[in-house]
Amino acid sequence: MSISIRRARRSAANGLFTAFCVAVTAIALTSLALILWSLVVNNIKGAEVWNLALFTHDLPTEGTPGGLRNAILGSIFMCAGGMLLAVIVGVLAGTWLAEYAADSHLGHAVRFVNDVLLSAPSILVGLFVYGLLVKPFHGFSAIAGAAALAVLAVPVVTRTTEDILRLQSNALREAGVALGSPQWTTIRKIVWRAARAGMLTGALLAFARISGETAPLLFTALSNNFNNWDPTKPVASLPVVIFNFAMGPYQDLHAYAWAAAALVSFTVLSINIIGRIITAREHHRS
Repeated sequence: MSISIRRARRSAANGLFTAFCVAVTAIALTSLALILWSLVVNNIKGAEVWNLALFTHDLPTEGTPGGLRNAILGSIFMCAGGMLLAVIVGVLAGTWLAEYAADSHLGHAVRFVNDVLLSAPSILVGLFVYGLLVKPFHGFSAIAGAAALAVLAVPVVTRTTEDILRLQSNALREAGVALGSPQWTTIRKIVWRAARAGMLTGALLAFARISGETAPLLFTALSNNFNNWDPTKPVASLPVVIFNFAMGPYQDLHAYAWAAAALVSFTVLSINIIGRIITAREHHRS
C-alpha cells in the first residue's frame, strides 16, 4: 500500500472523527439552547408573578397571591449547611488522600468509595438519610435535608481537593520542610494557599451540583407552605416547589414553578461563571 493511500485514509478517518465531535457538540448545545428557551418563554408567559411579592411572600395556594420567600430561604439554609459540612469533610479527606495516603491500600479504598458516591443516584442518598435522621426522630427536618445535600457534595469536594493538591509542585513542600515546619503546617500555610483558587472552584461546583437536587429533599426536608426558622421541622425549597407546583393542575402555580426554575438556573449559571473567573485569574497570575 502506497504512502499516499495510507495518508488519504488517515485524513478521511480524522475528518470523520472531527465531524462526529462537531455533531455531538452541536446536539448538546442545541439541547441546552432549547432548555433555556423553554425557561425564558414560560417565564414570559407567567411574567405576572415576577414582582416584589415573589421575594417577600410565602408559597401561595391555588387562586391566591404569594411568593417564594420561604422556599428561597429554605434552599439557602440547606445548601449553606450542606456545603459547610461538605467543605470541612471534603477538604480534609482530599488533603489526606493527596498528602498522606499516597498509593496505600486504604487510600485506594477511599478513592473507590468516593468515586462510587460521585455517581450514586441522589434518591438513594435521600433514602439513606431518611433512615438515619428522619425515621428515628419521627419527622422531616431542614437538618436532614442539609445532611443529604452534604453527602452529595462531599465526593465532589474531595476529588477536586485531591486533584488540585496533587498538581502543586513538590518544591513547595520541600521549602516548608527545609524551614523546619511540620508537614501539617506546610500543608496548611503553603500548599493550601497555593491551591486555594482550585479548591474554591471545587466548592462552587459542588454547590452548583446540589442546588437543584429534589429527590433527597423529598425524603428529608419534605416541604412547608409557611416560613419556618426551626431546623428540626420541615422546610420548603425551590426544587421541591418546582416538583410540587409543576405536577399540579393549576396554571397559576405553574407560573411560580417556572419562576423557581429560573432562580435555580440563574444561581447555577452564576456560580459556574464565578468559578471560571477565579480559575482564569489564578492561571493568569501563575
